[in-house]
Amino acid sequence: MILVLWDVDGTLINNGGVSKEMYAAAFEILSGQPARVKARTDGRTDPEIMRDLIEQHGLEQTSEHVAQLHSALAAAMRAKADVLRKRGYAQPGGREAIDALMQRSDIVQSVLSGNIRDNAYIKLSTFDLHEGLDWEVGAFGSDANHRPSLVKIAQERASASYGAEFGPVNTVLIGDTLRDVRAGVEGGARVIAVTTGVDSAEDLTREGAQIVFRDLTNTVALLDAVLQVS
Repeated sequence: MILVLWDVDGTLINNGGVSKEMYAAAFEILSGQPARVKARTDGRTDPEIMRDLIEQHGLEQTSEHVAQLHSALAAAMRAKADVLRKRGYAQPGGREAIDALMQRSDIVQSVLSGNIRDNAYIKLSTFDLHEGLDWEVGAFGSDANHRPSLVKIAQERASASYGAEFGPVNTVLIGDTLRDVRAGVEGGARVIAVTTGVDSAEDLTREGAQIVFRDLTNTVALLDAVLQVS
């Protein structure tokens, strides 16, 4: 069997800048003051992004911040869901790619995202991209701060759920940033990258992506790539 782990932002959706606004709203919930600078994202996990944003404002992250982090992020994302629907969009070919992989009984699809689980679900369900993904075996920023660690978490969950061993040979991560690629390489997965984000094909390849596509629109080639790298 093959475990396919999809990244969310930049890979399956374009969030239209809503994510940065969501982090600003979550910061205000946590700190009681408006954010003066934008969050730095680019493939980091939500806990990393929020810790960095707090420190950018000259504050120290407290145990209270940590305890309230997930609820603040989820509340901020729910408040931005309608804005996401208006300004964001599904990346071309994403739904077709998920559907094509669903036709294979030997492929399990889930999500590997720096977003907390609730927010990853909101983002994908907003654009009807949530179906066909086994959400019980994914790994999220709510599971670990260190993104490469998420790969093993997903592998262990999938192994327990499907009674098959998932490791570097039969796990495929699909992402669009250098950090996505690094997560796969360091975490123990093969990597397919797309240039739908800010990073170039050359940089993604240099970082360790086995195959790089311009986008997700060539469904046949993507399926072939998933089968080849496994």
